Parts: sequence; structure tokens; C-alpha cells
Amino acid sequence: MMGPSQSLPELVAVARVNAKTLEDRIVAAQAPAGGPEESAAQVEELREATVALEAQAVDIFTLFEARMQHHFKRGPFSRKLTALLLQSGQTDLAERVRQYYLVVNVLKHGKGASYRELLNAPGAKFAINTSQDSASDDGLTSLGLVDISFPGFFEGLTETILDASQFLEKH
Repeated sequence: MMGPSQSLPELVAVARVNAKTLEDRIVAAQAPAGGPEESAAQVEELREATVALEAQAVDIFTLFEARMQHHFKRGPFSRKLTALLLQSGQTDLAERVRQYYLVVNVLKHGKGASYRELLNAPGAKFAINTSQDSASDDGLTSLGLVDISFPGFFEGLTETILDASQFLEKH
């Protein structure tokens, strides 16, 4: 359980354990199925695990923003952080923060400015679905817009969060 008394690194550690479980479920659900009934169950398991992983990514990034917001007077945290990182010569970290911020925004809000920015970003690290029917009909408008189900996504996200928080604490 994530509580307010835990440090950001402790929250990240818990989130990583949860995400690893979800990533393992995703990998297992992608294995070839034995028959139609098993295949349907795998599709549902893949969908549930992916939705849960997306929620985990949104939650940890939101916690990061909330815990680090005090470093800036007000305004859009991630954009201010990216600008500060660029000013400080931390271009790689700035780009990682920007990319993960955009992915999380797409997961939260679906198609919009962040989705368009990801589509037009040179060297985007993430698979972006451009088909018209990528979002499901049950209110999960972001499902499938950005593929975060591959191993290493969550590790990269949380590594970026920890690197950025260490930068802010030292700055």
C-alpha cells in the first residue's frame, strides 16, 4: 500500500513490484492459446493486466509530480521540470521526462495534444497506435493508444522519476 509517509523511492519500489507482476501476466497472456475458450480468456487477461499497468504508470507519475511540485512556484510541473533540466544541460533526462509525461498524459486523457505531440516526436521510444478503432467502447479512451505492455517500460519510467527527483533535490 502506498501511503503519504513513504518516501518517493519507497513508493517507486512498491510500484515496481506491482508492475513486474502485471508485466509477467501480460507476457503469459501473450503466449499461444490452446483453443478458442482459452484464447478468449487470454485476451481478457491481457486486457485486464494492460489496463492495470496503465493505471500503475499514471499513479506513480502523479505521485512523482505531487511530491516534487514544491520545487516550482506553480504551473505545469513536467514542462517546468523539462525546461530546468535543459537549462542545466541534462538533455537526456529532459527528453526522457518529456516522453514519459506525454505517454502518461495520453494514458490519462486519450487523444489530445499529448497524443499529437507523441505522434510528431522524432525518435519516440513508444509504439503509438494511429488506427481509428484503437480505443475501446467502455470508457477506457486511452487503452491501446500507446503500448506500454513491453518489458522495461515501467523500469524506464521509474528510473526517470528517480533520476529527476534526485536532480530536483540537489538543485
